[in-house]
Amino acid sequence: MAAVLARYARAFADVVEAHKLNPDETVEELSQVAGLVSGSRELRNVLQNPAVSRVQKLALLDAVMKRLGGSKLLRNFLAVVIDKRRIGSMGEIVAQFKKEMDRRMGIAEAQVISARSLTPAEKKSLEKQLAGITGLTVRATYTEDSALLGGVTVRVGSTIYDGSVHGRLQRMRREIGS
Repeated sequence: MAAVLARYARAFADVVEAHKLNPDETVEELSQVAGLVSGSRELRNVLQNPAVSRVQKLALLDAVMKRLGGSKLLRNFLAVVIDKRRIGSMGEIVAQFKKEMDRRMGIAEAQVISARSLTPAEKKSLEKQLAGITGLTVRATYTEDSALLGGVTVRVGSTIYDGSVHGRLQRMRREIGS
């Protein structure tokens, strides 16, 4: 199922690139629609119900898009998603679309866990180092975990960089035990 949803995301990313739309604004619009669909059982039921005609569904979609102020291209994409009965998976499509746009723009998501709160200067320095390592612009999210004792661990994609005191102690323990 994820592969199918990724195809929708890639196809919409192609449209966004071809029409030179602002990726951040498009992600926001798509997220608004996904939030509306996931937050309204009635809306989801109507859009997913095979007994409701396509014309009625598209009229409802047009009303929603008018209310949200969404673009015509987004409306057309959503019409395809509704026609293919994937509207219930909008949250996953948005996540896939965001990943695809980040990949195309050379942005990597990083999750940073530190023993203490990092200062803005430390965050900037860390992101600069990560950009040098990955060759990508880094968008980091930060959390704290006092179990690290000190230092940081960073996850970029499936790669983990462990610069924590806890990680260093574990490596030393393995080296001494060998």
